[in-house]
Amino acid sequence: MQEPDSSRIALTWSGEPGRLEELTHGMLLDQAERAAGALARLGVRAGDRVAVHLPLVPESVIATLACGRLEAIRTTLPVSLTVPELVARTRESSARVVITADAAFWDGAVRPVKPLLDHALARAAASGQTPVGTVLVVNRCSRPVSWKPGRDLWWHEALEGRTAACR
Repeated sequence: MQEPDSSRIALTWSGEPGRLEELTHGMLLDQAERAAGALARLGVRAGDRVAVHLPLVPESVIATLACGRLEAIRTTLPVSLTVPELVARTRESSARVVITADAAFWDGAVRPVKPLLDHALARAAASGQTPVGTVLVVNRCSRPVSWKPGRDLWWHEALEGRTAACR
């Protein structure tokens, strides 16, 4: 099988409001490799679960490729889930890392993503559920976001290797 030309467009994403992102094969593979490195530094190994609570954005694809590189299991937590549904799905997933977004644009408005996850994780912890070790936060809307030190990390900093050592 022939390797794809690294300069060819592999992914075109069109979002709101009028936002367009294009990633070449080389860019996509580079980001997937950096994401896999970040997950590995956070202790993710083959067979571990990584929950992805993202809207349809390029980082969702990158997370999938990163999990594949590590032979980790990607579990999807749709952003449309309610807090009780998120509590149940995080419990079922046994994920050690959750990847989420600060917020997302849809239907012409900014909708919270991480605040719902935070509420669900707090409710899960109050019920005795084993807490998620790390929440990687993708900055999609540049909005203020609640932060739990020691658990929450910025996605872009993790990919640059600027995160804490393994937990």
